[in-house]
Amino acid sequence: MNRKSPSKKTDPRPTREEFLQRFILDTSVFTNPEVYSAFGKNPTESLKKFLDMAGKARGAEFFMPPSIYKELTHFIEPSAIPAKLQIIIQRKAPKKYEMTVPAFLLYELIDDVRKRVDKGLRVAEEMVEKVRKDPHPEDMTRLRRKYREALREGIIDSKEDVELVLLGLELNGVIVTADKGIMTWAEKLGIRWIEAERLKNTVEALINKG
Repeated sequence: MNRKSPSKKTDPRPTREEFLQRFILDTSVFTNPEVYSAFGKNPTESLKKFLDMAGKARGAEFFMPPSIYKELTHFIEPSAIPAKLQIIIQRKAPKKYEMTVPAFLLYELIDDVRKRVDKGLRVAEEMVEKVRKDPHPEDMTRLRRKYREALREGIIDSKEDVELVLLGLELNGVIVTADKGIMTWAEKLGIRWIEAERLKNTVEALINKG
């Protein structure tokens, strides 16, 4: 008579993987003065302070796409970047050739770009008309600012932005950024995010919880 082998019982307790919070860091964490001032007086000092704190945090992993890391080296000398960054902040690119995103995002992106081009054209036309009637030296500066707001504010407009959003989607992580465009598109994809200025409080809470 054959006896049935006892079925394996699954452990109902959450695994360490399920407890982890994965944070994907944007460059703005260490380059935006309104953000990095919470950690230090300049980008280099703020990065070092963050690494000190993140090393004590429990239940968290920190990631940064390679393109974001490269962007960071434009603000911080590579020789000034602590070696422990390689341990505390993991550099990982999203699996660009394996991931899929909803088609509606393509429709929304094209529609958004078209509206922004029209808005940029109106800004340029209004400024030309103003200069023709009453020119001022600061008109060119004002035009650049308004044109930039019309075309770039609230949209992902670089490969660094896209990699950040895709990595957040792949890892089911929490994007940390001060960029409104990244926040907007993270929200469209159902990706969790927090404002970069809240990062210090978040890490402190993880330290205290640990």
